[in-house]
Amino acid sequence: MQRTKAPFRADEVGSLLRPPKIKEARAKLEKGEISAADLRKVEDMEIEKVVHKQASIGLKLATDGEFRRSWWHFDFLAKLTGCELFHPDTGIQFAGVETRHDAVRVIGKLDFPDDHPMLDHFKFLKKQCEVAHVMPKMTIPSPAVLHFRGGRKSISKEIYPDLDVFYEDLAKTYRKAVKAFYDAGCRYLQFDDTVWAYLCSQDELTKARERGDNPDGLQEIYARVINYAIAERPADMTITTHVCRGNFRSTWISSGGYEPVAETMLAGTNYDGYFLEYDSERAGGFEPLRYLPKGNKIVVVGVITSKTGHSRTRTISSGGWRKRASSCRSISSRYRRNAASPRPKRATSLPRKSSGPKLKLAVDVAKEVWGK
Repeated sequence: MQRTKAPFRADEVGSLLRPPKIKEARAKLEKGEISAADLRKVEDMEIEKVVHKQASIGLKLATDGEFRRSWWHFDFLAKLTGCELFHPDTGIQFAGVETRHDAVRVIGKLDFPDDHPMLDHFKFLKKQCEVAHVMPKMTIPSPAVLHFRGGRKSISKEIYPDLDVFYEDLAKTYRKAVKAFYDAGCRYLQFDDTVWAYLCSQDELTKARERGDNPDGLQEIYARVINYAIAERPADMTITTHVCRGNFRSTWISSGGYEPVAETMLAGTNYDGYFLEYDSERAGGFEPLRYLPKGNKIVVVGVITSKTGHSRTRTISSGGWRKRASSCRSISSRYRRNAASPRPKRATSLPRKSSGPKLKLAVDVAKEVWGK
């Protein structure tokens, strides 16, 4: 049976490959050939198109493809009160490739500003979705993302000599953000989170220790921050998380099954749903899903890869999916966001035309498994 409430049987994590017109407009903006207002007009036009494309494929939701973003996380985090974008000596290291040298650090007391630009981004998306008769889905980075990658060194010791106070303000900032998006009309919000996957990776844990941070106990800290942030969401608002292992030019960062974090993540956080990547052997098996509590929580298994242009799932046996239907209740087109700027050079190695067939495949497989 199909679901009428998010997350849906066929769903997506949010980001889609940037259209050439947006890449071209961004390149012109950097050269001073057009204005920011000109770029916004191009983005508006392409977002309108992609919303209707998602609806025509048969999805019950639509995102704006994150077409206005340069980074999936930094664009949101840098606009929080107390944060700034800066340029460190190194970028983020993926498997065999490094991103450009951008990062976010905390230089003041955290807060969520009333004029955060992504509120307007959502309002535009909502208008397009009303026309297309689909639910608008908004994606923002999880609060854990602000802490883990930079750690203590990226948080001002003058403002936050005690990290416990930082975590308290981070949780309050995100609670305010949740309310602001709800007041703007958002009823489907997703926290994108690379950190749970990092905590499954011995390589990433070693890197954290080399940065001078102690990852022990972070699972419980992040769970408390997340739960506080979403605790006051109204009953008609769905909040999910997407656990990402990274995707930059079709490469990845973290490897390892979900077992080390599954109990805290699935049973210890109060999300309505979990988008978990299962498009490669690096994600391990389904055994960690035993920690999903009985009730209304949903696991959306991401089995349609965004690392290659092939429109196929890791496993497509309807019998296999039915065996796991008690816990793996939806299927996702895990069409992962571009980690770097949507410039003329792609941030993934996929042909743009592969996005439509992948989304359609998610819809078709969901119908095969759960019916129409």
